[in-house]
Amino acid sequence: MKPLRKFCLIAASLMLLGTGSAMAADIAPVKANNVVLVHGSWADGSSWADVISRLQAAGLHVTAVQNPLTSVAADVAATQRILDQQDGPTVLVGHSYAGTVVSEAGVDPKVSSLVYVAARAPDAGEDFVALSARYPTMPVRAGTEEHDGFVSLKQDAFLKYFAGDVPPAKALQLFAVQQPIAKTLFTDRTTVAAWHSKPSWYAVSSLDQTINPDLERFLAKRMNASTIELPSSHLSLVSHAKEIADLILEASGRQP
Repeated sequence: MKPLRKFCLIAASLMLLGTGSAMAADIAPVKANNVVLVHGSWADGSSWADVISRLQAAGLHVTAVQNPLTSVAADVAATQRILDQQDGPTVLVGHSYAGTVVSEAGVDPKVSSLVYVAARAPDAGEDFVALSARYPTMPVRAGTEEHDGFVSLKQDAFLKYFAGDVPPAKALQLFAVQQPIAKTLFTDRTTVAAWHSKPSWYAVSSLDQTINPDLERFLAKRMNASTIELPSSHLSLVSHAKEIADLILEASGRQP
């Protein structure tokens, strides 16, 4: 391809995708055969079930991390143990709080790209609680309760605000496997932000009542992520599993 034509095609792509997609548009993703999925707060690895089946059907090797949700360091360590077992380039995916985990663990050389699903994405050393405070508090916060230093969601808040567009029977199953989080979890800070150096993708949940959708949009734009927006609750990985799987396939260098 002639240099001028190549330049024009890249420029046209950027105009269509927007500046928020610049990094992913400029750099074709490395083809990866592995995907590591990291669950967020008030969830466990089973929250990825519908995404996993779609990725496996596409021929990818998929592993879901089971986070202890006791500290960022502990969750990064759990994720690192799984990354150590991967053979070759790996897409690292985080939902919700786990965006913090993948931002730290994502500097691993095996990680070829990052995917954030309605997720936190702190910069290195950033006070994410202070950043979140710039946006209206979401209603799920009123449904938290603490027991012995761990915080969980009450059933009403889980069903209405956390899993608002998930079929009730499925939402109740997810509530049953909810993992409480250490009350200090959200105040932990990261030491690095892998999205500065790794191509990144972001799925915004426009109906999210757990993380403010405008905060999600800010984070996606700040990292220059290739971004999609879904009319979804916080659990887009459940209610929009196909779209999330397709985004991960894109990040793995494959066609959805």
